Amino acid sequence: MGFSLTTITSPQVMGILNVTPDSFSDGGVNLTYDNAVESALRMIEQGAHIIDIGGESTRPGAQAVSESEELDRVIPVIEAIRARSDVPISLDTSKTQVMREGLVAGASMINDVNALRADGAIAVVAEYQVPVCLMHMQGQPRTMQQNPTYVDVVADVKAFLQERLQACVNGGINSAEVALDPGFGFGKSVAHNYTLLNATPELLALGQPVLIGISRKSMLGAVTDKPVEQRLASSVAAATIAANFGAHLIRVHDVDETVDALKVVAATKNYQ
Repeated sequence: MGFSLTTITSPQVMGILNVTPDSFSDGGVNLTYDNAVESALRMIEQGAHIIDIGGESTRPGAQAVSESEELDRVIPVIEAIRARSDVPISLDTSKTQVMREGLVAGASMINDVNALRADGAIAVVAEYQVPVCLMHMQGQPRTMQQNPTYVDVVADVKAFLQERLQACVNGGINSAEVALDPGFGFGKSVAHNYTLLNATPELLALGQPVLIGISRKSMLGAVTDKPVEQRLASSVAAATIAANFGAHLIRVHDVDETVDALKVVAATKNYQ
C-alpha cells in the first residue's frame, strides 16, 4: 500500500466516489461497477491525489446498509481501481469487517465518520498500520440534523477528536497517521459549520493532519441559495479557504476545478 500522511507537503485533493443509490449529491451515479471505475479513473486523470470510496450514504436521514451490501458495492471497485492505478484509495466506512476486507482488497486508508468507535475498528487499523481519518459527528446520520446544540462547537469538536486520537494511540495506531475531520454537516447548524471552517487553524494546532469536506453541502446552499447541483463555485471557494488555512486533505466531488484552485493557493504561498 505504502501511503503515508507524513509525506503530505501541500493540500491534497481527495476525490469522492459514492457507490450508493442515495448519497445527497451523486447518489446512483456510480452505483454500477463500470460507472464507478470510470469515474475514479477520470478523477485520477484530473489530478486527484486520493480516491475516497464509500458504499453507505451518511447524508442526514440516510438509511443503514448491511455489511454484506456495503462489501458488494465497494470491494469490486477497490480491486478494479487498484488493478489500474497506484493512487491511494481511502475507504469511507464505519464497519470493522468492511475495513478489513477493503484493506485486503487494496485500500490504503480508512475514513470513518464514526471515528473508529465500532468494536474492533481500532484493532484492524492498528493491524494493517494504514492512515486513518477520524471524524466528529453529533448523533447518528438518521437524526443528527434535528437539533444540533453545543456549549462551544469548536471546543467540543476538538475535545472529541483529541479523545479519539488518544484511543487510537492507546490501541497501537501511529499518531502521525491519524487525520482529523471536524465533520461539516454532521450534527451541525449552518452557523456551527462556518464557525468550524474559520477555526481550521485551531484544529491544525492539535498537531495532526486535517481533512476538510464541505463539497456541495447544505451549508453552501444556505448562503448561496443554490441547489446541490449548482454549488460548484461555492465548493471551490470553501476548498480554497481550507487550503489557504493549511488543511492537508480536501475532500471534493469536483476534482478538476479544485485541483486548479489549489494550484493557485500553492503558488501564492510559495511566492510570498
